[in-house]
Amino acid sequence: MNFPEKRSASQSNELLIGWASKDITPTNAVALAGQFHVRISKSVHDPITATALAIEARGENGELEQAIMVSCDLVAIREGVQDKLREMLKPKLPEFDIKKLFLNATHTHTAPEMLEGVYPPQDKEVVTPTEYTDFLLSRVSDAVTEAWDNRKPGGVSWALGHAVVGHNRRAVYSDGSAQMYGPTDREDFECIEGYEDHGIDMLFFWNDEQEPTGIVINLACPSQVTEGEYYISADFWHEVRTELSKRYSNNLFILPQCAAAGDQSPHFLLNGRAEENMRKRKGVSEREEISLKIANAVDYVFPLAKSAIRKDVPFKHIVRKIKLPVRKVTEKELEHAKSEYNRLTQKQPIDSQSRDFSILKRNKSVIDRYELQEKHPFHQIEFHVIRLGDIAIATNPFELFLDFGLRIKARSCSLQTFIVQLACSCDGYLPTAKALAGGGYGAEVVSNKVGPKGGQELVNQTVKTIKCLFT
Repeated sequence: MNFPEKRSASQSNELLIGWASKDITPTNAVALAGQFHVRISKSVHDPITATALAIEARGENGELEQAIMVSCDLVAIREGVQDKLREMLKPKLPEFDIKKLFLNATHTHTAPEMLEGVYPPQDKEVVTPTEYTDFLLSRVSDAVTEAWDNRKPGGVSWALGHAVVGHNRRAVYSDGSAQMYGPTDREDFECIEGYEDHGIDMLFFWNDEQEPTGIVINLACPSQVTEGEYYISADFWHEVRTELSKRYSNNLFILPQCAAAGDQSPHFLLNGRAEENMRKRKGVSEREEISLKIANAVDYVFPLAKSAIRKDVPFKHIVRKIKLPVRKVTEKELEHAKSEYNRLTQKQPIDSQSRDFSILKRNKSVIDRYELQEKHPFHQIEFHVIRLGDIAIATNPFELFLDFGLRIKARSCSLQTFIVQLACSCDGYLPTAKALAGGGYGAEVVSNKVGPKGGQELVNQTVKTIKCLFT
């Protein structure tokens, strides 16, 4: 495995920091992504945004390093979107290494679908996925260009805080089976399948007056409190932005990152009624409650972050493409997919707006994969690893189950490791072996291009790449 030439950890570089944010809210109705059934947006509850952070460092001896990170209030970064953006930006940013840009999604379920064919064609007044993608690319391109042009000398600091936001969403029963959002009041309920991570990794950026210009907030929970609604919304990140702007500045940029959270959500499998009762007493919604928790976590570490601002730090960015073994469709899984496909095709007519339309397509995809898996036993992904001072940022394109993220964090030689899922592309859930044994949504073959073996290889390659940047 060949890595770029390593920079000594003692070498430091003055940082140039630029921020920008653009509204990516569609102007007309769209099909909302994130559910099996079709949802056409009826209104805009709150804006969805793309926030860009540009970082550059130029050393005394001519060393140059760069990164542009863009967080989008979307369910996913659909395949090909990042490549199209890079092509658009090449002529606009001739001094920037376009490979060192990546997008990530917050996984809100109340944002437009960007992939044709996920849902059937809608009425002509509904914006198509292709039309929205073109609009999105234009707005994100503007955000990136503006962030790059806004680069100014600045400082950085990092901190670890805590807030209870994400919860494991898989219930396990006495027969070993698991179910996403499974009822826990059943007699055969045994346990919650996995761990939860309530840590919040934060990266603060500062101007020369030691005023905060923006914060990267990384936590292991997708933004899907109001995931079934029929409106456009950034979900709880809207309330987070609003709350932090009140406490700090209207000019403060917030760049959200979802850490490994394929088996996490903000919903409660335990203590749900008690939590709802407490929110009613406080007079806050679930989204507002989460925003207060996150804002309080920022407040708690803010003085510590401000006391540790650094302007000259090691900065290195590696972009890699690796091949991971695919999760192969078994004969049993093939027969089940064929049975479901045949059952649904005989159920005529299928309501194209219903779950059946999506489930039919999902089963067809399993049948198609079986035919191709011997010819194509590996799945290629792009991932980024950044060192900035004592912290590392590591991306992946999956809805990565939490345990894989924790393995990376536990083995990483960085002081803090920011795991960023749903970055660069969208390659489905990546479940653990334990989850595979329990089955259920997220651990079914239809949802997994890559399985636990590939997940462990991702862990190993990520840890190895981080080590390269710190030795």
